[in-house]
Amino acid sequence: MIETDRAEWRVSVGSDETGAIFQPASPASDIGAVFVCAHGAGGSMHDRGMTQTAETLVSKGFGVVRFNFLYKEKKSSRPDPMPRLKDCVTAVVSRVRDELAPKTLIIGGRSMGGRAASMLAAEGFDCDGLFLLAYPLHPAGQPEKLRDAHLTAIKVPVLCINGTRDALCTPALMERALKTVTTDWMMHWIEGADHSFHVLKSSGRGDADVMQEIGETGRAWALRIQGRG
Repeated sequence: MIETDRAEWRVSVGSDETGAIFQPASPASDIGAVFVCAHGAGGSMHDRGMTQTAETLVSKGFGVVRFNFLYKEKKSSRPDPMPRLKDCVTAVVSRVRDELAPKTLIIGGRSMGGRAASMLAAEGFDCDGLFLLAYPLHPAGQPEKLRDAHLTAIKVPVLCINGTRDALCTPALMERALKTVTTDWMMHWIEGADHSFHVLKSSGRGDADVMQEIGETGRAWALRIQGRG
């Protein structure tokens, strides 16, 4: 890779521009994979969950690129329409290819960001894998409104990590949806975690433990899709 240190980028998205941050993998554990990680609807590339996720995955050998969707860059709280979200992911990935030329390119992200990446993957977007964190299978309290119609069209390997207490992803409904998915889809459930990957204090675990589980699961999966695990 060309970059060796953390870098802040400005990325053109049509006539607009957004910010992105590249964090290189820890040299001792570099697995040659770059993860383009999109944030959730209420978050940003700087929110606590995104920062923790990036730092954890960097320590496990991923290069991580996180970025703001255009609405967040403009300090709006209203998410862009899905086509605009997908355009933003596409623009950031193009910059990643030009700057980093990663051996393994993985797209995805948290909640809405992961959903946008999954829709790109379903359209045949060129990537080596899809990494979904807290995939929003349905709106909270509305399990009848499933967001699963496009999942059967995904052909690249997928790692999807959700908590068993996620109000936006009922485990039984997700397992049912996956019965028609034919790609290499690894579903990893974090016991007791909610949509933000928080667990109850009574579980004896904390956010750091959950992040470690996410990081270790992600590394093992990335090595496997590279044929090394």
